[in-house]
Amino acid sequence: MAFSKRLIFAMIFTVFAMVKPSVAALDAHYYDQSCPAAEKIILETVRNATLYDPKVPARLLRMFFHDCFIRGCDASILLDSTQSNQAEKDGPPNISVRSFYVIEDAKAKLERVCPRTVSCADVIAIAARDVVTLSGGPYWSVLKGRKDGTVSRANETINLPAPTFNVSQLIQSFAARGLSVKDMVTLSGGHTLGFSHCSSFESRLQNFSKFHDIDPSMNFAFAQSLKKKCPKSSNRGKNAGTVLDSTTSVFDNVYYKQILSGKGVFGSDQALLGDDRTKWIVETFAQDQKAFFREFATSMVKLGKFGVKETGQVRVKSRFVN
Repeated sequence: MAFSKRLIFAMIFTVFAMVKPSVAALDAHYYDQSCPAAEKIILETVRNATLYDPKVPARLLRMFFHDCFIRGCDASILLDSTQSNQAEKDGPPNISVRSFYVIEDAKAKLERVCPRTVSCADVIAIAARDVVTLSGGPYWSVLKGRKDGTVSRANETINLPAPTFNVSQLIQSFAARGLSVKDMVTLSGGHTLGFSHCSSFESRLQNFSKFHDIDPSMNFAFAQSLKKKCPKSSNRGKNAGTVLDSTTSVFDNVYYKQILSGKGVFGSDQALLGDDRTKWIVETFAQDQKAFFREFATSMVKLGKFGVKETGQVRVKSRFVN
């Protein structure tokens, strides 16, 4: 009898040992006791910044994507370059991110209320959710408990998915972050907010290939309108470019509708319609905004868990390691 009890206990212990995670899981209620005002402080900071500068939502959302794609969601994108190291924020794909001051401001306020408690990585994740919601998009509970990274290298930004990628390259890039094909198409919908410089899409407008001057997947009239915004003149302004969809300050499904019309700005956007693996998802989201919102919230939570550090430091200042 005693032997049977020991055997049963051993079996139960083994099962618990098998399912026990190797590290503590992120938690939506992580700061409920240690800093209950955290999310309110971040939301108010983001809302005020957005009222002052309508470009803030797109920039903060892009900041989250770019941060998570490089070293996991560890706020390495916030670190300043030094004399001996060029940091991520100064890598070519991140030149247009900007609005780092919003995270810096929120972090400074948090340090006054809850010193050394809320990580910069969590501030970015919460702010990304807030800008989506403030722009009319979905709300989701952000899982929290990340720690901040101490390494940031500009040359690693080459690993970000490029606006010239085809579908196979996009799938491979997202899969390396634990994201599915549906996650990839869903998160691409973040382009419903934002602006692109000419350099990211002008290769589609002229000398596209041996047989086509303009990318044949692009709506001709749309291509002509983009040509006017991106003249060949070498003295065009550094702000020359276009919004990524016609309702750029509103989080909606217009991005997918534009792809169906051949008006995806990036080659990587329009490519989603030309591949059977992704076409049906584009068509679904173009017809059903609620489905897009639901999937976007799910995919953002999934991306937010990639490569997170749950041990390490909480930076006192967003731009420097402690």
